[in-house]
Amino acid sequence: MIKRNTGFSNLTAGYLFPEVARRRREYAAGHPDAKIISLGIGNTTEPLSPHIAKAMSDYALALSTPEGYSGYGDEQGNSALRSKIAEVFYPKMADASEIFISDGAKCDIARIQTLFGSKVKVAVQDPAYPVYVDGSVVAGAAGKNNGNGYEGISYLPCTPENEFFPDLSKIEKNTLIYFCSPNNPTGATATKEQLKKLVDFANENGCIIIYDAAYFAFIRDKNLPKTIYEISGAKTCAIEVNSFSKPAGFTGVRLGWSVVPNELKFEDGSSVNRDWNRVMTTLFNGASNIAQAGGLAALDEQGLKDMTAQVDYYLENGRLIKNVLEGENFKSAGVVAYFTGNGPYVWAKFPGKASWDIFDKILDECHVVTTPGSGFGPAGESFIRFSSFGHRADIEEACKRLSLLKL
Repeated sequence: MIKRNTGFSNLTAGYLFPEVARRRREYAAGHPDAKIISLGIGNTTEPLSPHIAKAMSDYALALSTPEGYSGYGDEQGNSALRSKIAEVFYPKMADASEIFISDGAKCDIARIQTLFGSKVKVAVQDPAYPVYVDGSVVAGAAGKNNGNGYEGISYLPCTPENEFFPDLSKIEKNTLIYFCSPNNPTGATATKEQLKKLVDFANENGCIIIYDAAYFAFIRDKNLPKTIYEISGAKTCAIEVNSFSKPAGFTGVRLGWSVVPNELKFEDGSSVNRDWNRVMTTLFNGASNIAQAGGLAALDEQGLKDMTAQVDYYLENGRLIKNVLEGENFKSAGVVAYFTGNGPYVWAKFPGKASWDIFDKILDECHVVTTPGSGFGPAGESFIRFSSFGHRADIEEACKRLSLLKL
């Protein structure tokens, strides 16, 4: 008999978001009259831009003609899309040879874990997007959960007390550092000064940063960096992963990209870009040609305008949620809500309360689904993440219900 991958036996619970969905289904089954509103999973809700949708539709219809048909494309992605991403998002910072098109940032992170293997040391912001940790466990780069987290992973608390930026001195040399900005779940966005500290630390200590910039389009403060490559020295220590999911509404379409600089090297001097190219050509057959046509449309003048409007819509939802969490019923219970206006999530602390208990209370009394902060890591305990992804009418109704919550 073939032995089970010990990484799966080391996982202590189901992946966070399916667990949230399971609890929602169970509650709905027991309360069929409840009109449940989700402020939980960060799934986009608004329709695609007609301009972007038409580009995909036209491409799909062209596939039914001899002159418009195409089969496999380059595994690294459509060359025009790679060039356009470099031009629009990384002017004078990256070229097309460093851009790899994918089916989304989450899948890229899994392939990155394949790239670096099971022997690499891992550090994560705490709290953090669960795939960094769970994927590392499955890949064998982390061990069992000791009650305070998984063995082999350095957890870097990012809390209000340290302005959501970690103590880098806790990171060992030659470590893979997962860093997300704007952060999921806290919404905190790193400053140029903070990222410079991170980049300098990585270069000085042989570390590589996996920089998750999936929420870059939400940054409205012009003084905040939208890519790590705005920081000098980043190209010798950082891989960036990114996505069309949130700004273009492509959570179901599936399209993203990674940036792997030509200057980035392994300990032996070999090219990370070359090995990443091997990963993509071996383990991936390329993103959908139809989705890539949508990506190109998203990056022209009209597409960029449409994406900005959609992001602004969600940011306004976030402001509505933050306002209700600053109401008297929450203030009197000591609740503090954090929302920067540069990300889609409101991160709220409920002092002295367990995250899942608050999740259950809000679901039971308000019929609103949230996400428990403890699911993002030990430092997320007592916090709740509220997602701003939703129809405006649903957000307003959820806020009305939350304003009546008794804590």
